[in-house]
Amino acid sequence: MNAKSAISKEIFAPHDERMLGAVQVKRRTKKKIPFLATGGQGEYLTYICLSVICFFICSVTNKKPAQASITKVKQFEGSTSFVRRTQWMLEQLRQVNGIDPNRDSPEFDLLFENAFDQWVASTASEKCTFFQVLHHTCQRYLTDKKPEFINCQSKIMGGNSILHSAADSVTSAVQKASQALNERGERLGRAEEKTEELKNSAQQFAETAHKV
Repeated sequence: MNAKSAISKEIFAPHDERMLGAVQVKRRTKKKIPFLATGGQGEYLTYICLSVICFFICSVTNKKPAQASITKVKQFEGSTSFVRRTQWMLEQLRQVNGIDPNRDSPEFDLLFENAFDQWVASTASEKCTFFQVLHHTCQRYLTDKKPEFINCQSKIMGGNSILHSAADSVTSAVQKASQALNERGERLGRAEEKTEELKNSAQQFAETAHKV
């Protein structure tokens, strides 16, 4: 089981939450540590996770999850378990900064009502995937005060996103299947017409032969 699957199972599933996406990160700038802080827990890995609370409701109601959140999860050196740290409601997210809209870059900033963090993702592609899911989630679950996405590549905001690509793939498959059925129907129709013509010809030949 990879780290993200383990986080989903260990951190979110027990609380009826569904993890939508996660990105492994490191700080771009060192965080100031209070003078009295001692006895740190050593090295650790950090993940920024996006999740929603799961409600098992009849689809007829079309009710959306009441809460979507962004959670900081850590895994300390020498441990196989994960620890939930800071959590923000999605409504508290004010700005998502992709840093550079002209190239694939792993750097990004998240601005909340009461916090500001500068991160570097493990890879640019992982950041891109997380941003796509985050943007889609904001559009789906937030009605007011949607966060501002700045300095982001166009593929993150739509068009070439993995979510749209998946939808396009499904649509394409349906269209191809429909086209194949139509073509098959046309072939069957032509075959039936040909059969009818052959039947009529055979009947005419039989009648002529009988007269002779």
